[in-house]
Amino acid sequence: MRAFLWAPVLAVLLTVSSVTTAEAGYCGLFSFRNCCCCEPVSYECCKQQCYTVNKTCKEVQYEKQEITCYKTVYDKVMEDKTIDCVRYEKETRYKDCTYTVCKPVYESKVRTCTYTVCKPVWETKTKEINYTVCKPVWETKSKEICYTVCKPVWETKSKDITYTVCKPVWETKTKDICYTVCKPVWETKTKDICYTTCKPVWETKTKEINYTVCKPVYETKTREVCHTVCKPVHYTKTIQINCGHYETQVTEIPGPVVKKCVQEPGCWTWDPCCCKCVYCPGETKVVEVQCPPRKCCKKVWIPEVKEKTINCVKYEREVIKKECPYTVCKMVPETRTKTCTYKVCHMVKENHVKTCTYKVCKMVPETITKTCTYKVCKMVPETRVKTCTYKVCHMVKEQRTKTCTYKVCHMVPETHTKVCTYKVCHMEREVKTKEIPYTVCKMVPETCVKQVPYTVCKPVHYTKTIQVCKCVPRKEAYTVTRCVPKVVCKTVPVTVCCPAPCGCKSDCGCGA
Repeated sequence: MRAFLWAPVLAVLLTVSSVTTAEAGYCGLFSFRNCCCCEPVSYECCKQQCYTVNKTCKEVQYEKQEITCYKTVYDKVMEDKTIDCVRYEKETRYKDCTYTVCKPVYESKVRTCTYTVCKPVWETKTKEINYTVCKPVWETKSKEICYTVCKPVWETKSKDITYTVCKPVWETKTKDICYTVCKPVWETKTKDICYTTCKPVWETKTKEINYTVCKPVYETKTREVCHTVCKPVHYTKTIQINCGHYETQVTEIPGPVVKKCVQEPGCWTWDPCCCKCVYCPGETKVVEVQCPPRKCCKKVWIPEVKEKTINCVKYEREVIKKECPYTVCKMVPETRTKTCTYKVCHMVKENHVKTCTYKVCKMVPETITKTCTYKVCKMVPETRVKTCTYKVCHMVKEQRTKTCTYKVCHMVPETHTKVCTYKVCHMEREVKTKEIPYTVCKMVPETCVKQVPYTVCKPVHYTKTIQVCKCVPRKEAYTVTRCVPKVVCKTVPVTVCCPAPCGCKSDCGCGA
């Protein structure tokens, strides 16, 4: 389509390129010259004639069409179904279990033990002891001590201090300040504005469109549907149960051999160095002693295998067939024709002129003078004198004397005699007998019976209704819009310019 639009433009360019060079004179005079000859040619011989030619162009237009399509939609339908179920209920039962318990039986016994006891026998004796005692004798003495004391002596003095003070002195002054202010001056102006408006011109046209419509045709068919059902089958089977019981076994364990430290009885001897009786301990020996045996009870598990018959359930699969009706939809095409009316719009240009009024602002400067009053501060120095009084301290030394009294101690030795009474102990052996009670424990086995609970699961059959979801297909219509291309032939006006024929000579180069 673009090639057709460029065709008139190329024709005009070729026509312009074939025209000879033109020179414009002054004051509206024109002269045209030939490319070969030097003589001037008339204007009528070289002027161009423009005329309009109708040209047929092809244009592709897209037309919207609505098509009805169908899609398969599945609807969910709930259907009731009865199934067989089994639940297991627990039942508690009791069984007798025999077990053996060892009970301790305590028996009291007495044994006789012989042992040796050392009894101390005390003897009183006396002796004289000489000792020296130092007695303190105190003597009073005195002495004089000289020391120095500093006494403060205060003296009052005065002196003159000169200092400077600055006093503020204020002075009033004035000055002129010039500044410029811009005042706005408005001026009203007008101007004409040319503009173009496009007016739409509508043209009504009609055309026939052939389209195809698919009509649904439904057909009912049947098919076989297989589904599997699990049916319970009850049976019994014998299983072996591992059980047993505990038996108590009593074993005697000999006592361990323990090393014991035994000390023999000592004796009292006279020590002349200390002037007293000193106890000498006997010899210490390590003796191995056998501890009494002890009895140990332990439980031994005796396994036992028993047979038991239990009820079982197994599920067997069964295939059930049934016929289900369903609907098949076929789309049958049908051709239809419709007449469409459409409008074509042509834009017609129209020129308008309007007058606009606007304002222009100009800023005119203006000078203004104002007088400002201000104060200036000057600091004037002033000398002053003041008298200060102060005290000065002098330390004056002074000699003093004091008398101190003190005591001196002398130790004087003195001899004394005292009589000391002391006791001497002799250990005498004595044999004694005593009875020691002790307890002996015997384990007596005793058989007991207790009831042990155990749980048995019993199957209970029942039926329940459940809802099964089923998908039923159906056809649903929807509309689709598509663009159909169409070639339209239309006439386009084209302006062609070419030189007009004249009676010039053939050798002038303007064309015959």
